[in-house]
Amino acid sequence: MDITIISVGKLKEKYLINGIEEYAKRLSAYTKFKNIEVADEKAPESLSAAEMKQIKEKEGQRILAKIPDQAYVYSLAIKSKERTSENFANEIQQLMIHGNSSIVFVIGGSLGLSEEVLNRSDETISFGKMTYPHQLMRLILTEQIYRAFRIMRGEPYHK
Repeated sequence: MDITIISVGKLKEKYLINGIEEYAKRLSAYTKFKNIEVADEKAPESLSAAEMKQIKEKEGQRILAKIPDQAYVYSLAIKSKERTSENFANEIQQLMIHGNSSIVFVIGGSLGLSEEVLNRSDETISFGKMTYPHQLMRLILTEQIYRAFRIMRGEPYHK
């Protein structure tokens, strides 16, 4: 099983990098895990709808270029289905049982994801109605993937 997080922008905050590295190390006992960063587009504060769309499309092309053809893709989107950690673990387990050997999670930039990326996605996932910085979301997602593997194996984990 290969699990990949593709995200827009370079992570600079040391505390986030350290947290992600720690969970990635823990995940290595369960799966092959990697993080891929794609370049973000510089965007001024005030953008027209057309400019926003253009930026998302450019970032989207970079994302799509990194997704393997056979991968099952989850895109993170606020307005989508929320799950419990147990439901999330069950979904991943079912994907594994049904022969999916590659799962990709996509985290967009500050403007979100392009329609092309959303159309390529097999599923969208929400971590609640609150908005999180996309850099912090990488750490939260990595922890939830680790938690999912612990749940699948019946191993103890803080509830």
